[in-house]
Amino acid sequence: MNRREISAGCVVYRHLDAHTEVALIQPREREAWALPKGVIERGELPEHAAQREAREETGLSGTIGSRIGTIKYSYTAKWESPPTRVFKIVTFYLLKFLEGDPSQHDREVERVEWFPIDQAIKNASYDQEKEVLRKARDLISRLPEA
Repeated sequence: MNRREISAGCVVYRHLDAHTEVALIQPREREAWALPKGVIERGELPEHAAQREAREETGLSGTIGSRIGTIKYSYTAKWESPPTRVFKIVTFYLLKFLEGDPSQHDREVERVEWFPIDQAIKNASYDQEKEVLRKARDLISRLPEA
């Protein structure tokens, strides 16, 4: 079986002293650091889905900003019966942190941590998400408040 998922996610960032930090999630039962993302619900705008997923998976809320870019990948959902090949398309946005508590993440997530953006790029487990973080760093550096 095959299915396609259209998702949205974001790079949640904040300015702390002279540097920028971003939030990464560690999904439950996986040794990975990733960006928050999830399936866009019927009738939902991608930007709203990105904000919702950030709130659910990180406990953090903020203001949506620029579109960063889109990645595509596939994986096998082995937990489904029968196992399903999933083709996923994810569009990422910047999300400027305003409020929230990273301990208030949902059950899909084991941990949420803030990292200086260069460290987040090193720690991110997936090459395409590392590239999203590099693009985000470039966009953030051009913002007036940076």
